[in-house]
Amino acid sequence: QVQLVQSGGGLVQAGGSRKLSCAASGGSLSINVMGWYRQAPEKQRETVATITRGGNTNYADSVKGRFTISRDNAKNTVYLQMNSLEPEDTAVYYCNVQGTYATSIGNRAFDSWGQGTQVAVSS
Repeated sequence: QVQLVQSGGGLVQAGGSRKLSCAASGGSLSINVMGWYRQAPEKQRETVATITRGGNTNYADSVKGRFTISRDNAKNTVYLQMNSLEPEDTAVYYCNVQGTYATSIGNRAFDSWGQGTQVAVSS
């Protein structure tokens, strides 16, 4: 069973910074894509940023130049550094991790979500 534990988040003033972390655990993992998503009140969940095992990144247009996604493959952890935060960035942020884990009968795919963490940006 793959588990994700998120940390970071909280209340920050506009223009400020915050860093989110998400650590995956649960045996022998081979992680492919890691990403961050967010959901604001009464809005659909949207992709914020993704990063592949090789380090290729993609960002939503709304966060380009302000947010940076990174990962530590040795720690099975993905980060989201958020700078120049705006009130429009207020949302619950979720990490997502996709890959495979080893079992006694072979590798099995997983697609897991973190528990979510609130980021609130005040104007």
